[in-house]
Amino acid sequence: MNFVLGIDGGGTSCRAALATADGTVIGRAKSGAANIRTDLTGARSNIVEAARQAFLVAGQDPELIPRTPAILGLAGANVGTYRQQLEAILPFSISRVETDAEIALEGAVGAGDGAMAILGTGTAYMARRQGKSRAIGGWGFQVGDQGSGARIGRDLLEQTLLAYDGVRAGSPLTQSMLAVFRNNPEDVVEFTTNAKPGDFGGFAPKVFEHAEKGDSVANWILDRVVADVEASLGALDLADDAPLCLLGGLAPLYAPRLSARYRALLKPPLDDALGGAVQMAVRLFAGHAEATR
Repeated sequence: MNFVLGIDGGGTSCRAALATADGTVIGRAKSGAANIRTDLTGARSNIVEAARQAFLVAGQDPELIPRTPAILGLAGANVGTYRQQLEAILPFSISRVETDAEIALEGAVGAGDGAMAILGTGTAYMARRQGKSRAIGGWGFQVGDQGSGARIGRDLLEQTLLAYDGVRAGSPLTQSMLAVFRNNPEDVVEFTTNAKPGDFGGFAPKVFEHAEKGDSVANWILDRVVADVEASLGALDLADDAPLCLLGGLAPLYAPRLSARYRALLKPPLDDALGGAVQMAVRLFAGHAEATR
């Protein structure tokens, strides 16, 4: 029996799915972050580990990895030469690196028209109309990722320090955030020295939780990021009947906060990004799998 691998890697984790040549998933596994722009070497290590674990979960020998083709949808693959650098050092028989948005759209709407928004540690958007795809965002934490968990966490730390300095009014959220850092603003700054997007993103759920309780700072942050998300959706110029799928860890938290225009378009995704990677791998590599039997 021959296999294909689907890999979905972002700023927080990397997921792998091992499937048979007909697309039946027989093993899934998860490892650490796999943003190839922020940490190429670490991403490669986590990708291989997730693949190895997927083989073990499926009861298969990881020694088959060099004989298995893989589709990898990875954060950071949309800029520079990171995609090519990674493909050159992966152990799979064929390695095709795509953006995380590409596999997410494949999973969400299949081969038809529609749109998706990845709302997780980072953000990215893609729409397909009459067979043509358009991507928005995915430029990374430093200059992009508006509305992302990383930006929400970063904004929370900023507001916490502004409240500490008396520049902005504080709230229970900023008080609880400062307490995480032993009520020492210097510890907040020290945290940011080596923090990666996923580290900032870990604070995002706290903002949504406090917003539900009416926290003023939490709602101020979320009003801004919801506006950012809707601005990107607006730029996709969606048709009134186009399905819109929200993906990523923050998707269920964002959905009820969108305006009526976008809530009306929301449809559950056909599959997630990992499923999209598997579907793409089957479509592209089925002949390869048959040939190597």
